[in-house]
Amino acid sequence: MTIDLYALGWDEHVAAGYARFDRPDQRPARVTRVDRGVCCLLGSDGAARASLGGALLSEGARDPLALPCAGDWVVVRTWPDRRTTVEAVLPRRTRIVRGTAGGRSPGRSHGQVLAANVDLAAVVEPMDPAPDASRIERLLALARASGAAPLVILTRADLVRRPDRIAAQVADLAPGVPVLTVSTRTGAGLDRLRTMIAPGRTLALLGRSGAGKSSLVNALAGATVMATQAIRRVDGRGRRTTTYRALTPLPGGGLVVDTPGLPGVGLHEAADTLDRAAGGFHR
Repeated sequence: MTIDLYALGWDEHVAAGYARFDRPDQRPARVTRVDRGVCCLLGSDGAARASLGGALLSEGARDPLALPCAGDWVVVRTWPDRRTTVEAVLPRRTRIVRGTAGGRSPGRSHGQVLAANVDLAAVVEPMDPAPDASRIERLLALARASGAAPLVILTRADLVRRPDRIAAQVADLAPGVPVLTVSTRTGAGLDRLRTMIAPGRTLALLGRSGAGKSSLVNALAGATVMATQAIRRVDGRGRRTTTYRALTPLPGGGLVVDTPGLPGVGLHEAADTLDRAAGGFHR
């Protein structure tokens, strides 16, 4: 199996970062998932798994933000005994970093990289129940801070009478940011979203549990690649299903990163928390 690296997002920036690592026993790959220190990877020769090399583990002990995450491009080394390790994380074009609660230790970074090297950072918010203005603003701040282009995706458009009216109200919160309304049940709005995820481009989804992120990934992929659970009829919320960050290639090109639900939002090294009170949305 051979995969075109450009379809995975390889570009001149990544190539320049990899140049000094280029040697016969090493190759570039993109991280699709990290699970307990083991990276799932996609490279020109297909899927692989690799543990973290000693130098990278030492660097991660000093700076947790240096450890690989979904979307990263990394240097993979194959050893004479056929062990495979991730030796380095290549420079990131963009990164979505969620701050962590608590104090800071001198010389040590705090935060969690949710996704790296994404082109679009989408705030996913359901239209039923009514969108939460404060949460949208906080997540948009997170998206903007990443360096990626921000986007708002309003899900469950089939459950409200006037999705256009709600979209207009959300657009007032985010001047200049595209606002899309979609329904994974009817397919409404998905074609427009697909045109934004061209081959080699990566979309990251940010939102609370039950917002419809995993359903959106499945709809874009045309298959069940992320588990979903039923929404509670009482309050419209879903139980947390996605507990890890996963990069999924899409048919025809493009990639999408699903992230765990974010019950709270912290901005790494950001003073403005955008604490304006939420206004009501009328359906």
